Amino acid sequence: MKKTVISQKSSHKNKKKLIFIVGPTGVGKTQAGLSLSALLPCEFISADSMQVYQGMDIITDKLSPDLRKKYPHHLVDIIPVTEDHNVADFVRSAKAAVEKIIKKKKTPVIIGGTGLYINSLIHGIFEADSKDPELRLRLEAQAQADGTAALYERLKVCDPDAAEKINASDKRRIVRALEVYETTNRPISALQRERHGLADEYDILLFGLRRERSDLYRRIEQRVDFMANAGLLDEARLLLGKKLSRTAYMCIGIREIEGFLKGEYDLNEALRLIKINSRHFAKRQMTWFNKSKDIEWIDVSPDEDMSLTAKKIFNIFNGAK
Repeated sequence: MKKTVISQKSSHKNKKKLIFIVGPTGVGKTQAGLSLSALLPCEFISADSMQVYQGMDIITDKLSPDLRKKYPHHLVDIIPVTEDHNVADFVRSAKAAVEKIIKKKKTPVIIGGTGLYINSLIHGIFEADSKDPELRLRLEAQAQADGTAALYERLKVCDPDAAEKINASDKRRIVRALEVYETTNRPISALQRERHGLADEYDILLFGLRRERSDLYRRIEQRVDFMANAGLLDEARLLLGKKLSRTAYMCIGIREIEGFLKGEYDLNEALRLIKINSRHFAKRQMTWFNKSKDIEWIDVSPDEDMSLTAKKIFNIFNGAK
């Protein structure tokens, strides 16, 4: 197995090393992380867009409070379900957690399946104050009236580098690039090059876990059955009694249970929909991660002891210079 270290600057032996464990839902990331803690003094940072929410315990398959106390986890249970949470919030909180863990002379281990969060944390996020909803609406209206090609021609003039990377028919990205240019008077391509991520300061070891599709889907379905027996219905009913934020409402399980509570179908159908949507979500996650050339993939066999997976991660970590 080859060694992969991500760094936007040259790797240096004095750089601290960070471990990322990524992959689709149900693959065994958390179990691998807990097993790794027996080999390496570390603390965990959740890169899960839903585990940040308080009260979403069963529906997001969180570790119990006792286990989180034994194995410290950051960015879990940090905001109420009535608040939105986005990638900028995550990156800001995760960077602070990394620094806190390193001050304890431990290794940060970032675990999760939210690809955008992970990529933004490693490589940086575009944070320019460049949002202008009215301008965006005008640009979209122009695309509707004159065609997306006309906007693309404008983009080729003001930001040729961005135009080269954006498909001529990708209206959303073309509009966004023009919005940035007209609000900041700078090309989005130049602003993106100024992004600052963890790879600028640390050596990043990015591990991905994957299983045969049939094994992964079996595990996902078993997890949903476990959640149902653990009180998923009651928890979802409580959550739906609150004014959920837009992002919290996106959690798989919420809308499916809501349909049952509205009498649209029975509970078995709700659970079937959760399983189907969880499988589709896992497929989308793998599609995202498969695009990365930096991931060190570890294949996990059915019923494999995750301590073996942790040992593989530790051996590579220990050998990284």
